[in-house]
Amino acid sequence: MPIGFVLITTSPGSEQDVRDKLDTVELVTNRWMLFGEYDLIVRIQADDESLLTRCIVEEIRTIDGVCDTRTLLGAEL
Repeated sequence: MPIGFVLITTSPGSEQDVRDKLDTVELVTNRWMLFGEYDLIVRIQADDESLLTRCIVEEIRTIDGVCDTRTLLGAEL
């Protein structure tokens, strides 16, 4: 089951709003506020990689207040 971590940079002051909206995204299994270069990190899990990609592109990156994302995909070796 594919797992991804999305590092999110938000516009100033919108961190809490973005965090609240992430709670409505079905594939988000957890999220944490960060201090430093990124404002949030989100764990997502899906049945296949195409669903994972669609969630990132269509649901997470389109949230108002999200300025930039970096995605790390987990791999089973």
